[in-house]
Amino acid sequence: MKKFAVILFAFVVMSVSTVNSQETIKLGVIYGFTGPIESLTPAMAWGAELAVSEVSDSGALLNGASVEVVRADSTCTDSAVATAAAERLVTADKVNAIVGGDCSGVTGAILQNVARPNGIVMISPSATSPGLSVAEDDGLFFRTAPSDARQAQVMTDILLERGYPSVAVTYTNNDYGKALSDSFSTVYQAAGGKVTINTSHEDGKGDYSAEVGALAAAGGDALVVIGYLDQGGRGIIQASVDTGAFETYILPDGMIGESLIENIGDPLNGSFGQAPGSDTQGVAYLIEEGAADSIDAKAVFVGESYDAAALILLAMQAANSSKSIDIKDHIFAVANAPGEKILPGELGQALTILANGGEIDYVGASDVELIGPGEASGRYREIEIIDGEIETVRFR
Repeated sequence: MKKFAVILFAFVVMSVSTVNSQETIKLGVIYGFTGPIESLTPAMAWGAELAVSEVSDSGALLNGASVEVVRADSTCTDSAVATAAAERLVTADKVNAIVGGDCSGVTGAILQNVARPNGIVMISPSATSPGLSVAEDDGLFFRTAPSDARQAQVMTDILLERGYPSVAVTYTNNDYGKALSDSFSTVYQAAGGKVTINTSHEDGKGDYSAEVGALAAAGGDALVVIGYLDQGGRGIIQASVDTGAFETYILPDGMIGESLIENIGDPLNGSFGQAPGSDTQGVAYLIEEGAADSIDAKAVFVGESYDAAALILLAMQAANSSKSIDIKDHIFAVANAPGEKILPGELGQALTILANGGEIDYVGASDVELIGPGEASGRYREIEIIDGEIETVRFR
């Protein structure tokens, strides 16, 4: 009887181990695959999926669990559609956690209407509204891109250092646009700059001549366009080019991408701006991997997307669980010191360290450092458009 009990115990242990090693973890990736930033999201999704592939291929997550990505479309701007898509990820697809959303308004809607009621962890690589810093989140929401409260300061520094004492400002009429325009105007004017006009524009219009007329009448040394490169922001610039209203355009993160240059062309030369980005050693790994897949891994929010997915999976290992309720309390621990520094391409090594009871400090592609309630300190890449190319000037 004793021998039978020992054999039965061994069988149970083997069975548990086998089940665990066959676990399939589902990670939702909800980005605006359609809408005003649709030219950016394929590369962003690639970044998240690269981290997932790296972890799955290592075989080191939770005793050999595999990870499957389930995509959903946030549209970037339609909160009702984004909420429904996120609900499907949670209730139908049974995802364990979510990378996303992307744009701030839909991210807030998903957080309040889906993530909180269902206890699902979200890490956004690109939702930057300062309002998300104070949103009720039950400890479930994190982001790898810094708040626009910091972007406002960086943009102010760049403008004044380059000798632009006055600007006109137009912003897309949503959470992202309004928050960044307000933050920037406050910081810029406190530093001695003059905002000649600060007015909203709607996405989806065919003609922006009236908006540009008002901006031109107010004047300014340059036009700050806080919008989306595949929608109203591009329309504003095109109308300005057509009428000769402004010669230089200041481009925040939502306006930086190849599709803008492809559509506007030479008139963008000399324009400049900033987007979250870093020069960590891990960026080179993403660039190399991206080249093999014809992906520009230097594009905005690609590194932050890789990092968002990586943090979720590393937190699962630290928690020894794939459940959001367990992993939410481990994200800070894997993201910050103390511990061995981890770069992209080293996720398998990180999983092994955690499995053996060690500690890691995930640096990632975006120089990850979480501060406050899931907030990223972040760094910025200052860019300038030179001869039709987006060139990096420096990191801040």
